Amino acid sequence: MIVIGVTGILGSGKSTVTALLKSRGFPVIDLDALARDSLSWKETQNDIKDAFGEEYILDNRVDVEKLRGAAFKKGDNLRVLESIIHPRIRQEVRRRLAALEEEGVATVFIDHPLLFETGFYRRLDKIILVTARMDTIRERLKKRGMDPEDIERRLSFQIPLEVKAKMADYIIDNNGTEDRLEAQVEGLLEKITRWEASQHVSK
Repeated sequence: MIVIGVTGILGSGKSTVTALLKSRGFPVIDLDALARDSLSWKETQNDIKDAFGEEYILDNRVDVEKLRGAAFKKGDNLRVLESIIHPRIRQEVRRRLAALEEEGVATVFIDHPLLFETGFYRRLDKIILVTARMDTIRERLKKRGMDPEDIERRLSFQIPLEVKAKMADYIIDNNGTEDRLEAQVEGLLEKITRWEASQHVSK
């Protein structure tokens, strides 16, 4: 089974690309969704209480906005939160990949905004980077209702796109129209299919 990562930075359009992959029948494991799900797990909540305080858990639910605010104020806080959540996510990803391989699935995509930042990229066969101009990205994030200070703070915690581009195997440029983006995804799938075929021949 081939496992391919899809990454970018906040606002680059990664989720749009993974939606196109899903529409073509490819399984996508969304690590953002898994991270959100993990906040409902009792073990995660207990660790958050110990690390950040009782006030971050209300009625057996994590106060996500409060926790996010604490995490992005200081780098140490973000690392502490990641050390709580990421090991549990990795364990769940391994479980899902094993189940998909058992089903005979040939290609799986993993949607991970922090693929490089967390070192997760080392576990993958190929990496796709979704990129866009920074002014376009900031405009998209403003339209989502994010204030400029929050945008810059969150972007500061991510490796710049130009650095990620040097580490990726494939790049999708999401500066144009939806039709152009879809055409790039189709072209990329053809390249991946050819690469997969060459891997089988070489074995």
